[in-house]
Amino acid sequence: MSQPKLSKLELKVMEILWTRGACSIREIQEAFPDSKRPAYTTVQTIVYRLLEGKKAVKIVRRISNANIFDAAISRDDMGRRLMEDALAFFGGRTKPVMAHLVDSGRLTLDDLKEAEEAIHKLAKPKTSRSAGFK
Repeated sequence: MSQPKLSKLELKVMEILWTRGACSIREIQEAFPDSKRPAYTTVQTIVYRLLEGKKAVKIVRRISNANIFDAAISRDDMGRRLMEDALAFFGGRTKPVMAHLVDSGRLTLDDLKEAEEAIHKLAKPKTSRSAGFK
């Protein structure tokens, strides 16, 4: 299933749900910093857009007349989608993305070592359990 594309505000709502777990609209709204807190109706519109149109949120229970919402897609799945979109922007080339991470100081030697280990694991040939048995 293709993951939906999300706006910055939608991503912030998803971040709140991924961090805090299931929340009401009021709890989501109050999780924003005071200086950047959107109106209740704005959060309500975003949550219902994520629920109905993008299927990124689900209703997990109802308390009185308030719905409690939770993420229907994982942070990892959304991260994969965002990375695929970033790579697509650069024509599938990883060099510009890596160059940006290096230039910005966000790519550390530890990150490179971890990536190298992951590449080595992927490159190892798969051995079958029946090898050596006749």
